[in-house]
Amino acid sequence: MVRNGEFGIEDVKRVIHKYWWVVPVCIAVFGALGASVATLLPKKYTSQTMVLVAKPTVPTEYVKPVVTEDLNRRLASMQEQILSRTRLEPVIEQFGLYHEDRNKVHMEELIDRLRKAIEISPLAPMAGTEDRSMPGFSVRVTFDNPQSAQQICTSITSMFMEQNASALEEQAVRTTSFLSEQMDEAKTKLDQQDAKLAQFKRQYMGSLPEEEQSNLGVLGSLNSQLEANSQALNRAQQDRAFAESLLNQQQANWKASQTGQNPETTEDQLRVLQEQLSTLESLYTAKHPDVVKKRNQVEEFKKRMEKAPEIRNPSAGTRPSAEPSQMQQLRASLRQQDQNVADLTKRQTQIQDQIRILQGRVQASPMVEQQLKELMRSYQSAADFYNELWKRRQNSAMATSLAHQQEGEQFRVLDPPSLPASPSFPKKINFVGGGLGAGLALGLAILYLLMAMDKTVHTERDVEVCLKLPVLASIPLLEISAAGNGSAAFPKQSVVARD
Repeated sequence: MVRNGEFGIEDVKRVIHKYWWVVPVCIAVFGALGASVATLLPKKYTSQTMVLVAKPTVPTEYVKPVVTEDLNRRLASMQEQILSRTRLEPVIEQFGLYHEDRNKVHMEELIDRLRKAIEISPLAPMAGTEDRSMPGFSVRVTFDNPQSAQQICTSITSMFMEQNASALEEQAVRTTSFLSEQMDEAKTKLDQQDAKLAQFKRQYMGSLPEEEQSNLGVLGSLNSQLEANSQALNRAQQDRAFAESLLNQQQANWKASQTGQNPETTEDQLRVLQEQLSTLESLYTAKHPDVVKKRNQVEEFKKRMEKAPEIRNPSAGTRPSAEPSQMQQLRASLRQQDQNVADLTKRQTQIQDQIRILQGRVQASPMVEQQLKELMRSYQSAADFYNELWKRRQNSAMATSLAHQQEGEQFRVLDPPSLPASPSFPKKINFVGGGLGAGLALGLAILYLLMAMDKTVHTERDVEVCLKLPVLASIPLLEISAAGNGSAAFPKQSVVARD
């Protein structure tokens, strides 16, 4: 007797001893039922294949891939396109699928059935490797015919490979076209910046930063030339003044001789030359050109005095009217000195103008340098952007060529779609095993219920609990064995309770 849902080992043994056949019967019945269900259910066959992602044959450090999108996203995008109506309806027509249901069911429902029969799952990255990218994916097609399942799996796999190759090439072509357009725009902007830079250099030629040192060098040279020209101009002006005073003196003497006055003697002329030499020597050194020149004149005049006797001036009636040759030479020398002074003055003006121009350039150089830096920054930015676009376009063109030659990242079928030899559903062993397990569970549940529902009294404790009276005595019950030899097989007790 089970009390308050509690039972002991004796209760279990008693129920099993009496109802042991329940469990085998349940197991046998449910096992047979599972086998029957597995036999009667419609068969489904699964064809599967594995597609791996082949790395580009050309290393990525030489040609960078144009498509950098994650493979999981690409696979999801391709899956949506391949499992669309426009791609699955031709498959149904090509292999004659659902032929008996076409007149009963709308095409959308048939496409939905085929879409549910296709399973695409990515492969997990290999453990222990640094490359965590997806190595590939698997395609599984479950259908009621093994040949149809294989054909559908082959068709879907081919669609994925064609879609991937087409997408890679199309993406590369679009990228190349886009980069070409961007590069044309960048080239136009670069040309504009180049034109601005060239115009600026033409406008401020001579004031550019790289010309500053040369300008300073030329400016120093011009200052030296200006100083030398100023000294030469001063000497020329002094020579002119000296020649003019000498001419005036000679002219006064000549006029005095023409009017009957006493002419100047050669001694007087020598004295004048010596006085002029003394004046020059007081102003300059002995090696100065003017001093040397005047000294030579004095020496030459002395030589002429020694060679020719002094000529006295004749009477007024016999005096010549023409100027002496010495006066003519002085006039020619004065004209030459005038020309020399004019040339030196003009040269000095030119040098001063050049100095002013160079000084203006040097003063404007910082401002020009600042403006040039801004133009150079804009030009360099445009040039860098253009060069970067050019490199990307070249890489995209090579990637397009690789995609066209199928040398880039491609899908490779590891094993062709399999032809299933046995159905993937229902699995008979699974149904039979499930039936046996269910039968065992049901048999144990029935034994538990029989044990829980047992109200018979078997022990003194059961009597006390059931009758709520104490036990006074118990009489053992002897059972005679079936052999009839009168020996007790197992003693049992009969319990007498006090009323």
